[in-house]
Amino acid sequence: MRHSRIAVKVLDGEEPVFYDPVYHGRTLKVFGMDDYPVRFLSYVIGEYRKLGYSAVVFDTTGEVEGDFDEVIEVRDGANLGLDPIKLYKAGYFDPYTAVTIVQTLYGLDRALTDRLYVDVLLGKISSVPEAVKRNEKYSEVILESYTPLDEALYSDEPPKLEGSVRVNLGETRSITLVGIAFLTLAAAFEKRRETVVGLVDGAVLGYTTAGSAAMPLLTRPLKHRVTVVASQYALDSLLNIAGPTLLLYHDPDVQSLVYETSGVPPGPTRKFVGKKAGTLITRSPESVDVLHGELPEGVLR
Repeated sequence: MRHSRIAVKVLDGEEPVFYDPVYHGRTLKVFGMDDYPVRFLSYVIGEYRKLGYSAVVFDTTGEVEGDFDEVIEVRDGANLGLDPIKLYKAGYFDPYTAVTIVQTLYGLDRALTDRLYVDVLLGKISSVPEAVKRNEKYSEVILESYTPLDEALYSDEPPKLEGSVRVNLGETRSITLVGIAFLTLAAAFEKRRETVVGLVDGAVLGYTTAGSAAMPLLTRPLKHRVTVVASQYALDSLLNIAGPTLLLYHDPDVQSLVYETSGVPPGPTRKFVGKKAGTLITRSPESVDVLHGELPEGVLR
């Protein structure tokens, strides 16, 4: 079968099975029990690094392996400079994106969002904490859900988001902080190319309103970008993301759900996936293809 230069082997067998973003879709969804999704994600990231891609990983488990130029440790009360307005000032995205992030995080209506946007454009505000202290109507709304944890997260200068970056979200106990960090940094990395993006656990990252808003930024098809969403939980919100699915060892009911949602007809094609095996399900306008095989040694180790 024809493959592009960015195809990577995902399963072994008499005929190796390759995932090819060009022909299969730019986002690969991986579902499995225990640490299988994390191990597989680490393997795929390593394969794309060999092809010259940089890596951006959002890791809620703290277990993704690999060498990274920058590791951002998100902890409760840590000063990290993950302020959308500061990141706009640093050139990572435009001012309206920064204000829209604040709108999503704190529930501003359109009129208040526009008022905040004007103040940011005029240079009256250079950070979210400054917006809180402006004594404006948007300040009151932000304060309704603003906490000391938010204040700490925004404090300090923004990190340098160059090269390969791992965002370790496994040390925070606040799902709210996970959502804030994920949305803010997803916007900063949204247009990054020649990059493999890893999201684990996808269900945890997308749990909050902010997280669900961040997911499309990194899973929409983009040339020269590959995204791998790994999760123990086969939620509809993840299953319905466009792209192929890799099914690893899981409960029979979950395996049936993944097959059903992916459009695989009942019958012998729906093989049970064992502990050292996997099944790649790809779709095209004409058909649904199901390929079975063994996990590569880099995953089993």
